[in-house]
Amino acid sequence: MDLGLKDRVYIVTGATRGLGNATARALADDGARVIITGRDEKRVEAAAAELGAAAAGLAADNADPASAQRLVEAAHERFGRLDGILISVGGPAPGFLADNTDEQWQSAFESVFLGAVRLARAAADVLGEGGVIGFVLSGSVHEPIAGLTISNGLRPGLAGFAKSLADELGPRGIRVVGVLPARIDTDRVRELDALSGDAEASRAANEARIPLRRYGTPEEFGRTAAFLLSPAASYLTGIMVPVDGGSRHGF
Repeated sequence: MDLGLKDRVYIVTGATRGLGNATARALADDGARVIITGRDEKRVEAAAAELGAAAAGLAADNADPASAQRLVEAAHERFGRLDGILISVGGPAPGFLADNTDEQWQSAFESVFLGAVRLARAAADVLGEGGVIGFVLSGSVHEPIAGLTISNGLRPGLAGFAKSLADELGPRGIRVVGVLPARIDTDRVRELDALSGDAEASRAANEARIPLRRYGTPEEFGRTAAFLLSPAASYLTGIMVPVDGGSRHGF
């Protein structure tokens, strides 16, 4: 299936590893060009080099108010256009109500929520018909995840923002989508499993609750996200797509 990605240009934030990196790779493999970001300059350069000539890297922090405009300008300067953005950021600090400090909440709000709002706003200013804004969210949009209180507080609000944005930008032909990973085999999920004190037992227990009985791979997530960002998904907007092996029990 031709996704129609050839020569289209996307920004993918948080793309030095994990879900963002897998999505950037899937886009590039299908002919798109990508601007990838991360906070560590050396990691960004290395990740861009691995993706080849289709990629350019830019060190940027989603929490920095100046990052959004810098990225949009970089896409136009390097590749001459912008067709979409996938807004991804590392998960906030784990913990329960009594564990998380005001500083952790504030930091997460700046990077996970307000940073995403700024990036979406900057992209919306320049995208034309056929453009797309994607958000990497979480299964916590639908169901709270124990031990991830900050994420449980912020992700559903960001999903609401995305849904509002879909209504607002739809008349301009701009789509807005959310991708909801659950237990995908990334460094972040392995770190969360290790918090129990027995990572292997935690993983086994989690896999037993997944209908497909395994964790997903970053590549599986990346292919799904690339499809949603592509012209092949041109009549999909305002939706939240779980990539979770069937973990969500609701319709």
